[in-house]
Amino acid sequence: KGLANLYEKPNQTDVKGDLADVYQKLLELYESGDKQKWCDVCNKLVELYHQEKKYLEVAETWQKLIRMKQEEGAEKAELHQLWKKMIQLLKDSTKNQDNKTGQLLLTAFEHALHSADTIPGEDHQNLYKDFIQCLSKFPHEVARLEKACDDMMALYPTMTYPLEVLCLQFVQSGTLSEKALHCFSKLLEMDASNGPGIIGFGIKCLKENKYKEAIKSLTEGLQKTNQCPAAWYYLAEAQVKIHEHRNAVLSCNQALEAFGTPEGPNLRWKNLAFQLKAETLIKIADADAAEEAIKALEQIVDGSSDPVISALRGQAYLNKGLMDQASKVSQELLLSHPDLAEAHALEGFIHYSQKSYDQAEKSFLNAIERKAGTAEYHQYLGLTYWFMGDETRKDKGKALTQFLKAAKLDSYLGNAFCYLGNYYRDIAGDKSRARGCYKKAFELDETDEESGTAAVNLSVELGDMDTALSILNEVTEKARPGTAKWAWLHRGLYYLRTGQPSQAVADLQAALRADPKDSNCWESLGEAYFNRGSYSTALKSFRKASELNPELVYSIYRAAALEQILGKYENAIATYQQILKKTENYVPALKG
Repeated sequence: KGLANLYEKPNQTDVKGDLADVYQKLLELYESGDKQKWCDVCNKLVELYHQEKKYLEVAETWQKLIRMKQEEGAEKAELHQLWKKMIQLLKDSTKNQDNKTGQLLLTAFEHALHSADTIPGEDHQNLYKDFIQCLSKFPHEVARLEKACDDMMALYPTMTYPLEVLCLQFVQSGTLSEKALHCFSKLLEMDASNGPGIIGFGIKCLKENKYKEAIKSLTEGLQKTNQCPAAWYYLAEAQVKIHEHRNAVLSCNQALEAFGTPEGPNLRWKNLAFQLKAETLIKIADADAAEEAIKALEQIVDGSSDPVISALRGQAYLNKGLMDQASKVSQELLLSHPDLAEAHALEGFIHYSQKSYDQAEKSFLNAIERKAGTAEYHQYLGLTYWFMGDETRKDKGKALTQFLKAAKLDSYLGNAFCYLGNYYRDIAGDKSRARGCYKKAFELDETDEESGTAAVNLSVELGDMDTALSILNEVTEKARPGTAKWAWLHRGLYYLRTGQPSQAVADLQAALRADPKDSNCWESLGEAYFNRGSYSTALKSFRKASELNPELVYSIYRAAALEQILGKYENAIATYQQILKKTENYVPALKG
């Protein structure tokens, strides 16, 4: 056999399999006699297996070697080195997740940890770190991971590493036990700027319904660690709660990217993220978002059998305007899951969009009966009562009750506050209460111009210009160019009324950037220029206003008067005559 051994040495390529057999045979021969030679052959065999990436064979052969050494009474230090060598040999094997090899690797770690000479000590500490890192790659070894982290913390109480791993483990597992919360707070005590710790705190805030704080902590934590894809999902959840829908969609996308190719526990997270993304897109409620929502729902594994997901699909069809498909989904769901709140709600949304308010009322009542704590159902029942026939319109009390319930269940639901404002303003005639509601609605959703305008107008009516201006200033400060016309216009008219023409000019110009075709706005701009003494610019503005809307007699008259002031008498006369053609006895024109 020795001859064979020599014969395999030169660079021959395809004899590795035969070579392994030869080594095996040699091991049998040497086993009873020469131990040293046995060890040499054993080392060569392991080396051969390792080159071929046969990790299981590497592990088993190396264990035989260690056993041999133990029988010979080898020193603790020598065994320690051998176990460490085994870890070295197997460290790449975790990629192909072969359970048996994995177990042998973990055993090697445990032996190496026990046989280290200085405990606690630097080498031992690094070995522990590797062990914990290795354990965290095995999704089914959670209990063992927790124990290893606890043991390491007991030995090295100042190290944050084992706590970090534990915290990430708790976040990924999605369960928030007492122990998890304890870990989060302990980690932050040790290191206040620790990513996983801050994320843990954010999740705790989310569970305690402190959504703004949760968003702040999760965002900060995610900047510090990229080890925690589940945190993106929690961030999206918190953003949905305060109705920051566009941001939530972005967070869901980040989560989906971070989970990568799903396997094991990540698959569940990925499904959750797709579902949350779809729900959020449906709340955005335009056709493009609905299209995206349908795509997201299609990617949920086993989603077709889940009735809640079918209900979401129905809503997406409805938002996209595919009435027939939405109705089909709704009918099938009501047959197969008559007790599912979402099924009745979907039916309600369909009736509501078709303005069949009596049927919609029945559906939403059914949905609320099965799931009372959903603000959206109360909100839509309120809207149904609000737009229903005449009796309910006179007595809007029914709608009021539902809006109050919705606002109580979801204090971030701007729409409910907007309708409460409508109720107090138009039905109850309680201006200051109405203003409070509009202001709240507008604070929650800055794109809600109706509420913003109403809050400003009511403040003016109540003689509280400060509040009106503070709302307008806040909007105009944040507004991008060419947006928020209503705020610029309101503030411009206010400056015009209070004799501040220069500010009025600036604001009205900003309003016109957002809507250059608004003739009334041009007319007001003309007034502002006139008050400022810029006559020729004022003339242009009045002309523009009357071009856009020839019915604006006042603008035409002002243009004529300005021509008169500027000494263009013939033009002025022509313009006056033009007015008198339309309205014979328009006194200012006759006078001009």
